[in-house]
Amino acid sequence: MTKNQRPVDGADRSSQAFRVEGVGLTLEGRAILKDVSLDFAAGEITALVGHNGSGKSTLLKIIARQQGQNSGAVYYGGRPTSSFDARAFSRSVAYLPQDVGAGAGMTVRELVACGRYPWHGALGRFTDRDRQKVEEALALTHLDPFADRLVETLSGGERQRAWIAMLVAQDSECLLLDEPTSALDIAHQMEVLSLVRRLSREKGLSVVIVLHDINMAARFCDRIHALKGGIVAASGTPAEILQRDALENIYGIAMDVMPHPALSIPLAYVS
Repeated sequence: MTKNQRPVDGADRSSQAFRVEGVGLTLEGRAILKDVSLDFAAGEITALVGHNGSGKSTLLKIIARQQGQNSGAVYYGGRPTSSFDARAFSRSVAYLPQDVGAGAGMTVRELVACGRYPWHGALGRFTDRDRQKVEEALALTHLDPFADRLVETLSGGERQRAWIAMLVAQDSECLLLDEPTSALDIAHQMEVLSLVRRLSREKGLSVVIVLHDINMAARFCDRIHALKGGIVAASGTPAEILQRDALENIYGIAMDVMPHPALSIPLAYVS
């Protein structure tokens, strides 16, 4: 499926988290995104993939209201995202950028508690419900034993779990994650993506995640949207995307596919 100006075929609009319609962005004379239209289903994990500079992180920032666009519109739950005030949007949608820092000087519990900001504000009282949500997030991410550790003393995978726990404490319905595994080794990538999938399934969260590794996207995501040069190169299930022609169109090199030896998913490799 390579239609650039049409929602995902067969999508039920009543079950959408986000819908992007005709989004375009030009910066300093360079077209970053060109008339992008995509659907993101509620309760599913959707990957944004593509080569460096394809526009995937920029699209996520636009969805998260961290970046404006020149044309088109973004909808959340059927409403334009521009119609939400900042606090209402933050209560529904949690965004984790690529560069989050080390959380210097903060314990894991203090970092996770920052996720409650949209609910009580800078001067608001931290309530029993806030404390309950923090402890629940620590438990869901299996960070209870690390709650009083300084964030900067954690391993890379543990640190990413702490940031994701902060988003869970935010008690939102949708997580937007920009390359949360980019600086991690393979074991910690598996740890973080397994956590994201488990949280999505257990809490019914909608997740939009930018990933570089197409095989990780196929393993952990329900749907994949691929960008190339700022346009939609392909959109579909992992089985539909991991095809020779689709992969070559996305990445510009010859690739082949084989069945996973243990799981019912395809594996892509450079041929």
